Parts: sequence; structure tokens; C-alpha cells
Amino acid sequence: MTEPLRLSKRMSELGLCSRREADEWIARGWVRVDGKVVSELGSKVLPSQRITVERQAAAEQSKRVTILINKPVGYVSGQAEDGYTPAVALIKPENRWAEDPADEHFHPTQLRSLVPAGRLDIDSVGLLVLTQDGRIAKQLIGQDTSIDKEYLVRVQYTRPGKLPDSDLKKLNHGLWMDGKPLLPAKVRWQNEDQLSFTLREGKKRQIRRMCEMVGLKVIGLKRVRIGRVKLGELPQGQWRYLRPDEQF
Repeated sequence: MTEPLRLSKRMSELGLCSRREADEWIARGWVRVDGKVVSELGSKVLPSQRITVERQAAAEQSKRVTILINKPVGYVSGQAEDGYTPAVALIKPENRWAEDPADEHFHPTQLRSLVPAGRLDIDSVGLLVLTQDGRIAKQLIGQDTSIDKEYLVRVQYTRPGKLPDSDLKKLNHGLWMDGKPLLPAKVRWQNEDQLSFTLREGKKRQIRRMCEMVGLKVIGLKRVRIGRVKLGELPQGQWRYLRPDEQF
């Protein structure tokens, strides 16, 4: 016997929308189960049942924007904290990259429910994604995400000599954090004082902590890619829209 699931959870599993969007659409009468409108929050469905959404939902979803920002040092990626400014404060017309190829026009409503899809700590710079689209947030920060992120990390070795190859291998695979083994990473030298890190997880201050474990001090950290989307030429402190032809 297959257990019934909450309709909003099932819609999220199917990749139709986020749970929050699902609840909104159900309340508005935009969701049908086996052809019948279901407008009661908390309704349950069987996995075999067919879920469809009205055209208005798809139209509203297509209006949701995703913004890429090159976050400078000193900004937090999420909520304002300890007097620090959140990166969303940089999203205003005068900070839009002059070479943004998107046709999208900026409107203050785009700032509503614009949330960071992943963290970038206050001392780090580079690519930060802010989105109104629950599907993109789930793709980037959902539990089973397979999207990798690439960072350029300037380091200084705090022990005599240079970093042994065995410790570089540990950075790739073999370190533990918060009582759990880290997923395999790709870590290689870019030049004599800069490493490239490619990760599929994002524990708090993970790269800095990994480096400390092998005697490296992080001098600078920049995220340059998330999945297939690159930071590219986007200047620090400026932003652009994710184009319709770009996918993470």
C-alpha cells in the first residue's frame, strides 16, 4: 500500500514548484488532482494520481526572476545581521551591469521574496544567486543537489616548506567535518599561491576550515561558477539577470 503524501510535497518532488509556491497555488484554486480542483491546504494525494496546474500558475512562475550578483567582501548573503548589509541591498538599477544581455526590465516587485540560493560568507566574494523561483532554489540547495560550485582560493602555507602532496590528496578526499566525512572534492593548484576548489556541498566556512586542517591560511576566496553558470566578466558589486537560455 503506497502512503498518501501532502499535495505540496508531491508537487515539489515532481519539480513543478517549491512547497511554498504549491501552497499558494492550492489556495488560489490553480491545482487539479485527476482533473478536480483541490483548494484545501494540507490535502493528500497518492503518487499514482495525476497533478496538473492552471495556466495562471505557469504564467506567474515565468515572471519570477533569478539574479546573479558578484558579492563584495562585507556583505552577508542572507538576512541582515550584526549591522552588516545583505547582498540584496545591492540590487538596484544603478548597480545593474551595463553589459547585461537580458531584455528584462527592473521593477521593485522583483525584490519581493527574492532569496539567496546558497551562502557565501561575509569575507568571500564572487557569484551569489538570488531567486524568486522555488524550482531554482531547490535545484541549488535541495538535499539531493548534484550541482557543483567552483572557487578560486588564495592561500598561504603556515608550516615550514610547502604543502605536501599527501595533504593535497586529503583536501580532495579524506577530511572529516562536524563528525562526518566530506564528499570528494576536486582541489588543484592554479598557480603557486592559488588553489581551485570544486565542491558539491557547502558547509559553513567549509573551504576555510578544510584549509586550516592542512596548515593553509585563506587570504582570499572567490566563487567563480555554480553548475554551468559562470561569474565571467560581471564586476564586483554589480548584478545581472539569469538569461532564459542559461541553466545551472
